[in-house]
Amino acid sequence: MSVSSKSANAQIFRLMLYRRALHPELFELQGRRVDRHGDYEVEAWITHGSRGIGHMVRFQVFGKTLAEVCLDEGDHLPETGLVHALPCLGEKDFELENPEGPIGYVTTIQTETLTDNLYAATLREMQDFARETGSLAYEGLGPDGVPTLSVLDTQKYKHEFHVQSYHLLGGSGTVLRTQSIFEIDR
Repeated sequence: MSVSSKSANAQIFRLMLYRRALHPELFELQGRRVDRHGDYEVEAWITHGSRGIGHMVRFQVFGKTLAEVCLDEGDHLPETGLVHALPCLGEKDFELENPEGPIGYVTTIQTETLTDNLYAATLREMQDFARETGSLAYEGLGPDGVPTLSVLDTQKYKHEFHVQSYHLLGGSGTVLRTQSIFEIDR
């Protein structure tokens, strides 16, 4: 299948930012991790199933919450608390203006469609990366039987939490990468 015919079949992910936590029943969780560091707590999920492929990261500090959701099937999610939503197509940057509290947020998004050989090589590379770093990861099969992979890699700092996500969708050859920073504004 050529790259041009794959791009027409690519799933459209959306990145959504909420000012509240979301309930796990809204997702089909395949992996979960909770980190506490200094004043903040972070909960990260990988989701894969009929309610979408993607991730959720909840950052909480001083009683305030921001939650990043990146999902290909997000129509079932609530609008209450939604701050911003953007489609994950091409390259995009977003920074939360006037954060109304102690949490700042910035993200970048990149998507690309790969040939079958390049997708297979990238999949192997990301599987190795996830094992080497101990990242939260889930490997599955898409509806077409082609392997998929979601990886969440995180770094904790005193006043910041960094998260990189990688979602590989074999049937379309799509690779989605997000890099987000949650920071405590002082």
